[in-house]
Amino acid sequence: MKIVFKKEPNLNVRVISGCGEDLSISSTLAATNSEEFSFITQALKSKSFTGKSGKYAEATVPNKKSPTLVGMVGYGDISKFTAAKIVALGGSIASYIKTISGDDVCIIMDNLKADSLTDAQIAANLAYGLLLKSWAFDKYKKPKDDAPKLPKTITFVTPSPDKAEVAFEELKAVADGVFLTRELVSEPCNIIYPETFVDRVQDLKKLGVKIEVLEEKDMAKLGMNALLGVGQGSVKDSKLLILTWDGGKKDQPPVAIVGKGVTFDTGGISLKPSANMDEMKMDMAGAGVVAGLLQALASRKAQVNVVGVAGLVENMPSGSAQRPGDVVKAMSGTTVEILNTDAEGRLVLADALWYTQNRFKPKVMINLATLTGAILVALGHEFAGLFSNNDDLSQKLIEAGQATDEPLWRMPLSEAFDKDIESDIADIRNIGTGGLAGSSTAAQFLQRFVNDVPWAHLDIAGTASTKKDKSLSGKGASGFGVRLLNDYIQKNFEGKS
Repeated sequence: MKIVFKKEPNLNVRVISGCGEDLSISSTLAATNSEEFSFITQALKSKSFTGKSGKYAEATVPNKKSPTLVGMVGYGDISKFTAAKIVALGGSIASYIKTISGDDVCIIMDNLKADSLTDAQIAANLAYGLLLKSWAFDKYKKPKDDAPKLPKTITFVTPSPDKAEVAFEELKAVADGVFLTRELVSEPCNIIYPETFVDRVQDLKKLGVKIEVLEEKDMAKLGMNALLGVGQGSVKDSKLLILTWDGGKKDQPPVAIVGKGVTFDTGGISLKPSANMDEMKMDMAGAGVVAGLLQALASRKAQVNVVGVAGLVENMPSGSAQRPGDVVKAMSGTTVEILNTDAEGRLVLADALWYTQNRFKPKVMINLATLTGAILVALGHEFAGLFSNNDDLSQKLIEAGQATDEPLWRMPLSEAFDKDIESDIADIRNIGTGGLAGSSTAAQFLQRFVNDVPWAHLDIAGTASTKKDKSLSGKGASGFGVRLLNDYIQKNFEGKS
């Protein structure tokens, strides 16, 4: 699928336009040939089309060369449009396009206005949403002749095609990062495990990303026994992946992004129920976001220094697996009593966070993890949980989530939760007591390994994947977090609005 921007519309192909509840059609469409297009509003009224969001209608225009089929998309209340809604509308257009035939589509939506966006930015954001929604993971399926297909070329009509193209190129870089995350998270666990995850991101070197990998012997020397303990039951070696993008000034402390990368989580000796265990191939979504974000930043040449760290392990039961009751010493020197081997992600992150803050001295540190089922009980699939030791960081992340429609909800940390993870025989235990406040006690565990660095933990267990179509993604991996963190970094470290 090729996306292009042009000044003049092509009315000899399938045309898609739209209108709000006032049924005022595109001025470009209306002015193209008033004699032939003037009846579109009447045709829409005859079809009981209201212009409400999510509604569609079609009208055939008797063009002189050949009839033009115009698909009309409802905007709803156009006065409430934001950039995020423009992107979502692009996703809606992608869904509609899949229901029609034709190799070429012309999209004319010059009656849209949103915030302070220019016409070129609106066109670029529409294309961005369309691109995000168009992605599908179908590499293991045989092609079907009757499967919905996207056109070969989609043309967006805008008064400033050159400016739209420039704006879209930067957005496309972010979309490609989202796609890398979705691909990594979607792959089955016999394809993506620690070694192959590292192999898959090697192409980032071409973009200028530095790649470093710590092997098990390297981590053992550093005392990363919390991370290593999780993977000791697997035949797959654990790894710590470090991705570095130096786009800012040499003396600028980096932004650090740390991801949980449990490429498959059986629960270990504390074995999970068999129902839906296949979904645990997605337990490395935090690491997937790290890879996708670094690709996005490098592709758009972000003027900021960022380090991404991913703890990659496979949690398997075997004769060598970690057992409930074991005690391990983390890299920080903290001893941890293992009471449940299925509370493994916090162990991986404990060493990854300590290593990151200790080596890179970041300005801020943000980790992402499909950490707890408890966050789904609290927030469902609509919000990711946000835990932080810094109010300013929290607010800026929440704003980035609102701007990208990847919403966060701040959850509590507390001394009471800290006391709840104290152990009788070690410094701390890896689960709280009574099975209550599981997301908060897990976050409290992580806070033990960040020192005084401004830090945020995003629990994305409910948002990393979906079982139903969303506005910008289909079923499966969503890539949640890439766009959010790109927006946060762009606005707070690059000075871009």
